[in-house]
Formats: sequence, structure tokens, C-alpha cells
Amino acid sequence: MRQVTVAHAHCDLFCGVYDPAQAKIEALSVLKAAQKYQASDDPVFRDRAIFIKEERAELVKHHLMVLWVDFFTEEHRKQFPDLDDLFWRAIHKAGEAKKSMDPKVGEELVALVDEIADIFWQTEKAKDAGVYPPSK
Repeated sequence: MRQVTVAHAHCDLFCGVYDPAQAKIEALSVLKAAQKYQASDDPVFRDRAIFIKEERAELVKHHLMVLWVDFFTEEHRKQFPDLDDLFWRAIHKAGEAKKSMDPKVGEELVALVDEIADIFWQTEKAKDAGVYPPSK
């Protein structure tokens, strides 16, 4: 009998499609949910904002991990020596944003995702893998 090994990836096959826009959209959702929470006095709305923000922060962590582990190579780590630290800070900031309703934490998360996106689009590999290059 053959043994089956189950593998997991961000999609069901190695598609080679990556883009920091996924993390950016979720990071912006984290920020906007925190802002809307602060602007409301409706407890039901505020509970929904917390739930959505926490869910989106977890998605930021997921999308950043996929980029860090599946897209960036050892060559990129040499080219951008602060890359690992940047990802570590961004993923931890997403965790902080998951626990906080302070919009400032969301702003900091968006800024870190933007730094990662800047590096992503500087790579030659992004030309074939990215979906939404920044407009010039």
C-alpha cells in the first residue's frame, strides 16, 4: 500500500503568484476597523469591529509568512540584509494589532507592509510573480 503525504501551500499548487497587495488590503482593514471602533459607541458594532480586525490581522500574518518563506530567497536576504528583521517586525506588529484597538498600531502595520512591498517590487522575481506593480 502506498503512503500518502499531505502537503500544504498557500494555494493548491505551486502557482508562482505572489503580491504584497494581499497583506496591504488586510492591514488597511485592520486600521479601518480600529478607526471605526473608536468612532462608534454602539457596543454591537464595536464587537463586530473587534472580530473583523482580529480576523484581518491574522490574515496579514498569513500573507506575510507566505511572502517571507515562499517568495523571498537566500539571494534576496543577501541583497536586502534587513529583510528578515523587517518581516519579523511586521508579523509581530500584526500580532500586536490583533490585540489592540489603537489605530496607531494599524498605521504602523500598514507602514511595515509598505516597506516589504517596496523591497518586493525591487526584485527581478517580482516581475513574473506580482500582480499589481506600483504605479510610477
